[in-house]
Amino acid sequence: MKLLPCSAAKTSSPAVQSNVEDELEMATVRHRPEALELLEAQSKFTKKELQILYRGFKNECPSGVVNEETFKEIYSQFFPQGDSTTYAHFLFNAFDTDHNGAVSFEDFIKGLSILLRGTVQEKLNWAFNLYDINKDGYITKEEMLDIMKAIYDMMGKCTYPVLKEDAPRQHVETFFQKMDKNKDGVVTIDEFIESCQKDENIMRSMQLFENVI
Repeated sequence: MKLLPCSAAKTSSPAVQSNVEDELEMATVRHRPEALELLEAQSKFTKKELQILYRGFKNECPSGVVNEETFKEIYSQFFPQGDSTTYAHFLFNAFDTDHNGAVSFEDFIKGLSILLRGTVQEKLNWAFNLYDINKDGYITKEEMLDIMKAIYDMMGKCTYPVLKEDAPRQHVETFFQKMDKNKDGVVTIDEFIESCQKDENIMRSMQLFENVI
């Protein structure tokens, strides 16, 4: 079934409107979330918090799933001063753990639980997954640069008036040299976690990443 975008098209025809509502109701039935008790066990949220989050999620997305375009639209509202399109694309892929082109309420909660209440180790694992764009288990310099450029684009030029055009590349060169311990041109998850935990500058930079979630 084709995934419905989160907002139904507005129309003046009652018949068409009724059809749209019927379709949304069908989608809701098909994308019913797991029992809240199960999500409570799998996340660090209480049942009450999950109920509130689900209400908000359904309000934004009656179909029960978020597609990438809608995710980008929602995300752009938080960063009007910059272009968040590319970063939102990478973030969407990190939330879409089963890579089916949609983020369900379960996907959203599992990711949010780690980002808001996870241990340092869990957050770093999640961050590694974000930076590992092609999901091959390694981070290349190019992947790190793509993410860093996307963050700079999103924060907007006005946020960083003193930064030069090549600032993201310089940033990545420094970090990559520190992380790639065996100099094989890629960063493994062990190298990534070890470097982040040992280097306060890298951890501070990771805070920047956390702030733009």
